[in-house]
Amino acid sequence: MAVEILIVDDEKDIADLIAYNLQREGFTTREAHDGEQALALLRSFRPALILLDLMLPGIQGIEVCRRIRQNPNTASIPTIILTAKGDESDRVLGLETGADDYITKPFSIKETLARIRAVLRRTAAAGEQTDREKICRHGCLSVDFSSYEVHIDGNKIDLSPMEFKLLAFLCRNPGRVYSRDQILDHVWGNDAFVELRTVDVNIRRLRFQIEKNPEKPRFIRTVRGVGYKFVEPE
Repeated sequence: MAVEILIVDDEKDIADLIAYNLQREGFTTREAHDGEQALALLRSFRPALILLDLMLPGIQGIEVCRRIRQNPNTASIPTIILTAKGDESDRVLGLETGADDYITKPFSIKETLARIRAVLRRTAAAGEQTDREKICRHGCLSVDFSSYEVHIDGNKIDLSPMEFKLLAFLCRNPGRVYSRDQILDHVWGNDAFVELRTVDVNIRRLRFQIEKNPEKPRFIRTVRGVGYKFVEPE
């Protein structure tokens, strides 16, 4: 079965160009040209991946991404944001909202295809790995690798695919300190086109999901000058 990708971009020429090249590579595509249309489509089908432009009429791309992550039916769909803005704040905002990767316009089709394949590989690899394992419990935190669910004090927490993969990696290796480079290699993979800053953004986002006080984390601690480690609560 062909992998289906939802392209959300108000510039139809760009959306059509991306769709044409994806279809040449064996993907199937659907297009939405504003946020409302994208959210409506997601109520009727589940794509393997979403390419989401940030600059949309009506509901902005950031808000679309936020709603995708807040909806349990769409929260686990990997999302790559497209933006014409090149400054770091827009990329960070997109990642903090739940995007798995970003592409800055103008972009090459070759790079777009490479990033799509990399995100799909990471998502598939995370699913295959978690299916082989059971449940990891650390105090009030429970990570179920078979159902892809995380609970804090019995309450379910909805994570994006990358947030889950990051948490799964860290909680499997409690007490060990990992540098940002090591986390990128283990979680995003050697073929990922991401910056070291991406690790910090995703750690911060994950802390807001699982920590009672993100400023004083119980589970994911910063080791200054080195990186991060997962700590088992006493």
